[in-house]
Amino acid sequence: MDTAQDTTAYAPEHPARLAWTEHAPEVYKAMVRLDIAARQGLDPRLLELVKIRASQLNHCAFCLDMHTKDALAAGETVERIVQLSAWDESRHFYTEKEAAALELTEAVTVLTEGFVPDEVYERAAKQFEEAELAQLIAAINVINAWNRFAVTTRMVPGHYTPGQHK
Repeated sequence: MDTAQDTTAYAPEHPARLAWTEHAPEVYKAMVRLDIAARQGLDPRLLELVKIRASQLNHCAFCLDMHTKDALAAGETVERIVQLSAWDESRHFYTEKEAAALELTEAVTVLTEGFVPDEVYERAAKQFEEAELAQLIAAINVINAWNRFAVTTRMVPGHYTPGQHK
């Protein structure tokens, strides 16, 4: 967080628990390759909305910092990003395709029922061609894996520059 001109006292930044990417570099490299493969053929703005929503559900501050910045850099609006936490109540901010992707993201991310409901899957299947749907499912699972690495190791948000990891 840049506070060079700001005299407000903020809470101290917590340290990361573990620099997991340094200690498990092959896992990190495999995750990067998986991430690149999963995003193929997906609209970059839709992908960022999905990554932000999953990161909200997983309480991943590091990924929220990264993906809100990347979304803004990709041309997403602040208003649509702000509304994501309540997207179902503000559907008029999103296309039917985006809403189906967000609903699927929630179902895959929060498996409280132990499965993705048929009606959620069917709504997504109506909006996406099979190959694109397969990519979306992959991308949702990849962001969930990234979230779990970041939350577990308490990766520190606030230092990401848009496009830094592309």
